[in-house]
Amino acid sequence: MREYGGYIELDTYRLPMLHEGAIALNCGRNCLAYLIESKKIKKILLPYFMCESVFNLCKKYRIDIGFYHIDDQFKPQGVNLEEDTWFYVMNYYGQLSREYLSDLTERYNRVIIDNAQAYFEEPIPNADTIYTCRKFFGVPDGAFLYTNIISDEQYPLDESFERMHFLLGRFERSASEFYNEYSNNNHLFADEPIKQMSKLTENLLHGIDYSYVNKTRASNFREYHKALKSINKLQPHEVQGAFAYPLLVENGREIRHTLQQTKIYIPTLWPNVLDEVPKDSIEYQYAENILPLPCDQRYCKEDIGYIVCLVQKYI
Repeated sequence: MREYGGYIELDTYRLPMLHEGAIALNCGRNCLAYLIESKKIKKILLPYFMCESVFNLCKKYRIDIGFYHIDDQFKPQGVNLEEDTWFYVMNYYGQLSREYLSDLTERYNRVIIDNAQAYFEEPIPNADTIYTCRKFFGVPDGAFLYTNIISDEQYPLDESFERMHFLLGRFERSASEFYNEYSNNNHLFADEPIKQMSKLTENLLHGIDYSYVNKTRASNFREYHKALKSINKLQPHEVQGAFAYPLLVENGREIRHTLQQTKIYIPTLWPNVLDEVPKDSIEYQYAENILPLPCDQRYCKEDIGYIVCLVQKYI
């Protein structure tokens, strides 16, 4: 029975939501799980340069896993796809162009595109495509999946209210004070079953000005590149709603540590790679030395200038 009166809860937001027509699930990992179950995937080809959560999920489903390397432009190399194998492609920092991804899809057919770092890129027709919300917005969970198959399973609805504390805390206090809660929330999804996106997360996503976020992230990316392109060994191209600005330098680990002392927190994406590949590989060098500088919607031109000054000083 519906309740009437009493105290007022969080408002219901009604702005258009990006990826409105996709399948809304509780996390990106479970978008892949959804595909594995619904498409009966038995073999998959993964990049060495990737978060271990995808590998662990495939192991859980007892999938036959193969690996491939990338080149210095993040493009897959040496791909030899067997007839019953699925090709998992990570769109690192949104740097793989739409034309390139379309070509891969036409060439290999069974392609899964991970757009966890390219939220504002449109899905490629005929390719299963995954988007993750937490990397771009202040939500505790949530992901979207584009696919041509709808599962017959009736997945339960997730609930997010108990995962909101670290987000609300950071809004009013410092990030460091709630970092452990944030980290624990990330680890939580390793054991979470497939669920539909929670009402709370979906509501928050309906309250976002996506045009503003897209433009701000792109503008901040341009500011970084204007100032740092002469020292960036990567030379990334501009993308819509950039996830981060990938700055490749020789001493990334040291600079990352030094920046942390000035309260500029630059993550090491996929630290597992440092234990899994040779030190002379591109994957190792990128995991250790790419600094994903923050360019999200919280920051303006002055913020980017401040970060740039410190980066240049320590380099």
